[in-house]
Amino acid sequence: MKHIFIKLLLSITLVCAMSSAYADAANKQGVEGLSTELRTLLQKEMIAVDAAMKDIISANATGDTQKISLIAKQIKDSFILKQNLSSDQKHELHTTLSSDFIKQDQDFHYYAGMLEHAAENNKSELIGFYYSRLFDACSNCHRTHAKYKFQYFGSAITEMKHEH
Repeated sequence: MKHIFIKLLLSITLVCAMSSAYADAANKQGVEGLSTELRTLLQKEMIAVDAAMKDIISANATGDTQKISLIAKQIKDSFILKQNLSSDQKHELHTTLSSDFIKQDQDFHYYAGMLEHAAENNKSELIGFYYSRLFDACSNCHRTHAKYKFQYFGSAITEMKHEH
């Protein structure tokens, strides 16, 4: 009986250890699963985008479409997957980040390009439209892929249904 109890205890311990290892691996998916170097690159890109989004508001308030165009181009060109990364780093990005993350990032940079184009052509309505698309792309990606960092996306306030 003692022998069976020991085997059972070892089996339970093994299952718990495997479950814990699996949970740790699952928690490290997406951005959290990236190497420190790539997470740092992505973080720098996000800080630059945050500052650029604020600068666009200021430029738009003064009607400086040339500055908006320049900032939008910088955002568009900051695409992490287009940087000079090693083949191992590119492989890491494509195997660690979900296809949804990559698609949302591509859409974001597409909207930046469209904002650049709208600003070059002094189309104020389109500037506002594509700025709002950029803003929505930020929020949607953070809501989907970075709730761990942006706790308000998990709160009851964001869970409220839109009704008319």
